[in-house]
Amino acid sequence: MPSTQRMFPEISPGPKRLRIGEAARELGLEPYVLRYWETEFPQLAPLRTEKGQRLYTQNDMAMLRRIQKLLHEDGLTIDGARRRLTESAQVHELTSGIIQELRDIRTMLSAPARPGARRRP
Repeated sequence: MPSTQRMFPEISPGPKRLRIGEAARELGLEPYVLRYWETEFPQLAPLRTEKGQRLYTQNDMAMLRRIQKLLHEDGLTIDGARRRLTESAQVHELTSGIIQELRDIRTMLSAPARPGARRRP
C-alpha cells in the first residue's frame, strides 16, 4: 500500500460529505471559523482529500452545531466549550458501558434455563 493511501484513505461514496464552504454556509459561518475550531477542538477532525480539502461528515456537522450552540447561544468561552464537550464524552462513555452491561444481564436472564441448573427465585 503506497504511503499516500495511508495518509489519505480512499473516500467511499455514501453519506453526503460537505466541503468547508458548504458546511460554513449551512451553519451561517465563515470558513475560517471552521478552520479555527478544528485547531481548538480535538473532537473535530474532518476527512481530508489527497489535495487537502476538508470533507465534513454528518457527525462532523453535528459536532459543529454543538460547538456553535455552546459558543454562540450558551455564551461559553472556547475553553469552557472544550471542557463541556470532554465532560459530555466521558458521561456518554460511562452510560454506554452501563447500557451494555444491562443488555448483557437481560440476555442472561432471558436465556432458557439449562437442564439441572437451578434458577434463583
